[in-house]
Amino acid sequence: MGKSEKKAKELQRRRLRAGRLLSGGVAQAEVARRVGVSRATVSTWNERLEQGGSEALRARPRGRPAGLDAAQRRELLKALTTGALAEGFPTELWTLARVGRLIERRFGRRYSESQVWRILVSLGFSCQRPSSQALERDEAAIRRWKRTRWPALKKTPQNKAAPSSSSMSRD
Repeated sequence: MGKSEKKAKELQRRRLRAGRLLSGGVAQAEVARRVGVSRATVSTWNERLEQGGSEALRARPRGRPAGLDAAQRRELLKALTTGALAEGFPTELWTLARVGRLIERRFGRRYSESQVWRILVSLGFSCQRPSSQALERDEAAIRRWKRTRWPALKKTPQNKAAPSSSSMSRD
């Protein structure tokens, strides 16, 4: 059992003890002193106790429930290893956006790209870069673009002779 689990169990134990004391007629201020919490906390617990009984003082799951169960994760892994082409994508490249669309299409769950990345890492995937350049790469067109278009786009100083506005000299 981890630290956070122990802490959660201890907090639940304190809430239930406070609930028993409150049900026994002990004043809220005294309950706060006995369990080591503020009066405001005891007041909140008392409201829960009145609305839902001692069951309302038990720990509740926090955060979003897990999205994909073990069977869905296995199915996702199988789809990823089968390949992007087999899943209807135009190239074999898996991107976070494509994996996210696959998950949404298959399981009806929508995730941010950062969460898709966490899912992929948990499945044993890592970031990969292509080992070779694209077959469609046109070296001659790249050279031509660099020679003709790039100089027109590149920023150059307009007037090199003009002094800087931050010049320290006084005239």
